[in-house]
Amino acid sequence: MTITAGIITVSDRGYRGEREDLSGAEIARLLKALPARVDAIAIVPDEKDSIQALLREFADQKGLDLILTTGGTGLSPRDVTPEATREVIEREIPGLTEMVRREGARKTPFAALSRALAGIRGRSLIINLPGSPIAVRENLEVLMPLLGHAIEKIQGDQRDCARPERPSTGSALPGS
Repeated sequence: MTITAGIITVSDRGYRGEREDLSGAEIARLLKALPARVDAIAIVPDEKDSIQALLREFADQKGLDLILTTGGTGLSPRDVTPEATREVIEREIPGLTEMVRREGARKTPFAALSRALAGIRGRSLIINLPGSPIAVRENLEVLMPLLGHAIEKIQGDQRDCARPERPSTGSALPGS
């Protein structure tokens, strides 16, 4: 299955053309490994209405499987991506961003300052990522093994979610 994806970069300076969108480009590069096809890319200012409008368009009109935002997840007064996302998603998936923060904290304590969200709108998975290429790469390293399965489930896959068997160590478990 090829996943259809959209990337939304949230950056005032990027929107004004004062900064190159390196994190959006990094997301596009990394998604090839899924495999995913990037069908939509946009840069918006740090404005809640603009972010929400694109999230709705990418999910509702374009019907993309995966929508990744980059930027606006920190603590500055203009960082409103999580607030915009919260108002657009129908169901939150806190485990994804909890896992990313936990793994990120192994590399930098600043990972705890991320306010990123993940959730579902219709049949689309929406995930907020940080605004730096390095943080995008580190976050996606954590998320990539889960994305295909998550999208299949969101889109109605009825198969059981069985945990892969671990190789036998030769020792019997108590009670077996």
